[in-house]
Amino acid sequence: MNRSARAFWLRSPGHGEVRELTLAEPAEDEVVVRSLWSGISRGTETLVFRGGVPASQHAVMRAPFQEGDFPGPVKYGYLNVGVVEEGPEELTGRTVFCLYPHQTRYVVPVSAVTVVPDGVPAERAVLAGTVETAVNALWDAAPLVGDRIAVVGGGMVGCSVAALLARFPGVRVQLVDADPARAAVAEAIGVGFAGPDQALGECDLVVHASATEQGLARSLELLRAEGTVIELSWYGDRRVALPLGEAFHSRRLTVRGSQVGTVSPARANRSYADRLALALDLLADPALDALITGESAFEDLPEVMPRLASGEIPALCHRVRYDKSA
Repeated sequence: MNRSARAFWLRSPGHGEVRELTLAEPAEDEVVVRSLWSGISRGTETLVFRGGVPASQHAVMRAPFQEGDFPGPVKYGYLNVGVVEEGPEELTGRTVFCLYPHQTRYVVPVSAVTVVPDGVPAERAVLAGTVETAVNALWDAAPLVGDRIAVVGGGMVGCSVAALLARFPGVRVQLVDADPARAAVAEAIGVGFAGPDQALGECDLVVHASATEQGLARSLELLRAEGTVIELSWYGDRRVALPLGEAFHSRRLTVRGSQVGTVSPARANRSYADRLALALDLLADPALDALITGESAFEDLPEVMPRLASGEIPALCHRVRYDKSA
């Protein structure tokens, strides 16, 4: 079988390259996967690309199959969909999702891959890692029937959360973003849209995912008394000022952190595998295609990543395609 592969590496902040490598022979409990698609989570991966991971968070920010260390050289990424070329009979030929970086072919333990359901196209399955984050956030948030909810920040994570909330009965869901272009995404996933100044208040719950100081402050303003902000933003090495004076105490507001590194304590009976399998099942909904806003070839990543990092290419999830002969 073909043991050659190519991988995208961040050589140094702002500079990427494709490297050739030869794969090790797979062990009995491993699979060889040929990549079909991978996804770039614009927020986290461009932060890494710019060298913005603070030293205190180097260990926390490591991806499952990362090679190298921050700020570089490092091979980073975690949204990969491929087909199993070698492995157990029940997996060979199956399409799988794996938290693997951008690489044409790779070897991982059987336990590291999750079979993509038949009803989910491989090109949409790259969203699984982000939808998994949204699942965990909603396990933390525990929204109720009839809640009034705002999602502040229409990036990849915020839109994923809003798309899942659209399925809750009787809720008022509004996606809030400063970019009016996000209105089209909101319509596609079935939720309302507003700019920050026009957003509806008296919310029982606000999910904040804009990674901006202004967005977090606005999230607090949108709450009813005793309401809760679920904070999903990752700020890297930036400090954030929060208005905890004014009515914060008298209205008994709550800011609660949520992140995907651990399964929500509210679902302590669920495993990481359960959470990812649920995310993949939820991706049967074609409305989630609205979260994929661009596509390029793997070979073009050294030129594409700087443009994503600078904002020249606006994106939610940017999808990477792989040559079938890779």
